[in-house]
Amino acid sequence: MPSTGYFTHPAYLRHDTGPGHPERAARLAAIDERLRAGGIGSELARAEAPLADPAALATVHDPAYVERVEARIERGERVLDEGDTRVSAESWRAARAAAGGAIAAVDRVMSGELANAFVGARPPGHHAERSHAMGFCLFNNAAIAAQHARIAHGIQRVAIVDWDVHHGNGTQHLFERDPSVYYASIHQWPLYPGTGLEKERGIGAGEGTTLNVPMPPGTDDAAWLSAFESKIVRALEDFAPELVILSAGFDAHAADPLSQTRLSTDAYRTMTEACIAIANATARGRMVSLLEGGYDLDALSRSVEAHLIALARAARPS
Repeated sequence: MPSTGYFTHPAYLRHDTGPGHPERAARLAAIDERLRAGGIGSELARAEAPLADPAALATVHDPAYVERVEARIERGERVLDEGDTRVSAESWRAARAAAGGAIAAVDRVMSGELANAFVGARPPGHHAERSHAMGFCLFNNAAIAAQHARIAHGIQRVAIVDWDVHHGNGTQHLFERDPSVYYASIHQWPLYPGTGLEKERGIGAGEGTTLNVPMPPGTDDAAWLSAFESKIVRALEDFAPELVILSAGFDAHAADPLSQTRLSTDAYRTMTEACIAIANATARGRMVSLLEGGYDLDALSRSVEAHLIALARAARPS
């Protein structure tokens, strides 16, 4: 029977962001340790992510930008933007594997081989714009996955649900003119990167398929989940996606050092279950989840575990 896929790659751990950087390899090590200790790891169909072809990256990014990232890393550069998107010699390979994991997860979920999937990748992606890196992100994994679903599988309505505490400016900008991709984000505001206001609803033909739900600092489970249910879930029920992609950041947790939002671990289970219900209703259960943020190791690993328990439960035969 189809199960929950878990995609990883050795290069994710070799993407070295340097001493003191919050987006570090220890994040994935903590997740893996908890999954093995808690038992849910044995239920997951583990797979090594393939390396995405640069042409796949260029389905959403400027081809010149893709070439520039590779060249700068090969030249030994260690910072790709204003200062926080740091790279190492292995980062080009890691970024290709992050996008490749997202693509492979879409393929295996669409084929029915997997019921759903989680890609535990580094570097993350939702801040990456068409032509530049930012916010720890090189390439936009969620956008690449959505575009692949449309090109390779003929999907006409993709929903990207982003619950990272930081707004996914890159994903929004890549699809804000496209009515076939619904981008819904709940996030703390004000907070980096400063985008994601309610009035940002899409442009032109895409107006109405961008939904931003900014929440004030200090928001707890009750207020956050109420907004998620009343705004995002209802909107996606109307949109009726054929595939749901999650930009699954876990940095709205109360223990996270990069925000002031106060979510519990259990809130991630609740949001996961709500998205599963949407996928079951209109997308034959097809869901792909991609790791974004989450920087307190204990909170991150516990939240990912709760997320994966919900995904694995949904994959079990009823």
